[in-house]
Amino acid sequence: MEFAFTEEQEMIRDSAESFLQDHSSSAAVRAAMETESGYDPQLWTRISTEMVWPALTIPETFGGLGLGYVELTILLEEMGRNLLCSPFYSTVCLGVNSLLVAGSDAQKQQWLPSIAEGNLTATLAYTSANHWGLDSVQCLATAEGDGFVLSGRLKYVPDGHTAGLLIIACRDEGSLNDQGISLFAVPADTEGVKRRWTPAMDQTRRQAEITLDNVYVDRSALLGTEGQSGEKLKTILQLAAIGVAAEQCGGARQSLDMTVDYTKERVQFGRTIASFQAIKHRAADMMVQVECARSAVYYAACVAQEALFCNESGNNVIACELPEAASLAKAYCSDAFFHCAAESIQLHGGVGFTWEYDPHLYFKRAKSTETFLGDSAYHREAIAQVIFADSGMEQETLS
Repeated sequence: MEFAFTEEQEMIRDSAESFLQDHSSSAAVRAAMETESGYDPQLWTRISTEMVWPALTIPETFGGLGLGYVELTILLEEMGRNLLCSPFYSTVCLGVNSLLVAGSDAQKQQWLPSIAEGNLTATLAYTSANHWGLDSVQCLATAEGDGFVLSGRLKYVPDGHTAGLLIIACRDEGSLNDQGISLFAVPADTEGVKRRWTPAMDQTRRQAEITLDNVYVDRSALLGTEGQSGEKLKTILQLAAIGVAAEQCGGARQSLDMTVDYTKERVQFGRTIASFQAIKHRAADMMVQVECARSAVYYAACVAQEALFCNESGNNVIACELPEAASLAKAYCSDAFFHCAAESIQLHGGVGFTWEYDPHLYFKRAKSTETFLGDSAYHREAIAQVIFADSGMEQETLS
């Protein structure tokens, strides 16, 4: 596949780079980290109304710009590079994708215009365990009257304590793995929904715990078919993994850039440390990982574009590659970001882990995103399972 940005995509990248350098500086990120919401509401308003970023992938029919996943990946890479503190990832990569993949036209019309205008934020809540597979969906949905009663506890929900709309995954009692799963669009102020912020190591991104205390929702809140949304949830999580990978790619690139800048200023033994061969080798290793990560994530973005719109203009053959492409991008970018962030601290020397310098912020983001939606080992295992399935071979035969 030959890939190059179009003139329009270059403009999106340039405008995002310029805006985020002005409004997501180190000082702005640190100020947002001090707030419980985790972001500056005024900045979010500007992102929504001036930049119109939440509307990026929403179809024009529902008030959006109708652009694709490559354009979204460009934005996410720049956001990751600047550690933007905002509910953009949770709203677009989790909330909007869930509605696009599983929602009916009526449900899209109900929620997407408000998101596109910046009046509503959203997120996805699905895991109740300390892992990320579909067997972690443990909240229960019980049919009652003309609706459902939802109960259980959800963990690690990005921006779950501030989102206005919750996409919640529940399962039928007694069901296992990808069977019996249903998705619901639930307003956050619904009676019985309890939310609390759960402070984590990475202060640039908030997570929350949500308790569903016998929450009654009307049948109109059901996305898709009752008990048959397991495959749709898989697709949503694969699209979300590509979004995380894009942010990780940007974070890795910034870790490299600020490290090179520092080594070109730091003088030791009468010369800048960037002139030492050992430093050059380590910087070159970081650059190789960043470039390979970019290749993986933009290939996955092209596949995601086809998968998200496979029922309209997408290529179904390419769309079928989504599981492998998403896992490849997430696995590689997780390793690349963690390596670059760790090397950045080492090459900054004694000041690398101090509060005043930024490398520790990227290291914490690298560690938190490494585990979110599955670490590299989890995704390599997912790729292996796809290969075994395609070849018709039993995994035990090769182990």
